[in-house]
Amino acid sequence: MWEKQYAEKAFDLIKELERSNESIPEFQDEEVRQILEEVKAIYEENVAQAATISNSGDKTLWPLLNYRHAALQRNKRCLLAYLYERLRRIRCLRWEYGPVIPPEIKANLCEPEINYFNNYSKSLASYMLSIGDGEGIDLTTDLRPPKALYVEVRCIEEYGKFELEDGEVINLTKNSQHYLPRQQIEALIRQGILEHIVQ
Repeated sequence: MWEKQYAEKAFDLIKELERSNESIPEFQDEEVRQILEEVKAIYEENVAQAATISNSGDKTLWPLLNYRHAALQRNKRCLLAYLYERLRRIRCLRWEYGPVIPPEIKANLCEPEINYFNNYSKSLASYMLSIGDGEGIDLTTDLRPPKALYVEVRCIEEYGKFELEDGEVINLTKNSQHYLPRQQIEALIRQGILEHIVQ
């Protein structure tokens, strides 16, 4: 009776996730199902044994009952840790890849995880639209938060007229300097048209 090793599959599930080189490995549906079946079996064994102890008053079975209960709790903790770590990695995917998951990563997610990603992505997008004095801020563009919503830039090459979201038109001529909303000009900075002046 004592040689049976409970919670081994659950512990292996955690180790496999930790060792994975992928950002998020394939969801182990079969292993999760087996662990849940083990939890159910342990629970049923304990209920039956608790009834036996209650009827007979034989307390020699208490250690086995406690052992199985500890194994049941360990299975639950390992499963919760596995699911939580996957959800944490899914949230990181949104910050790294944006609102669309690459197909090779999406293939590793189960349907509820895809739904979680979509809901998290929508919540993040609506939050980003709600801040920044009604203009919204894309928090995913920088790993560090911006120090200011406006930045000083120098025009590296002749660009011409550039219209801001509020309708103001700026003439971007070579070597001209401007103080502009960071979010609206980030694409021009990445293209090398504008240079951020750091003081």
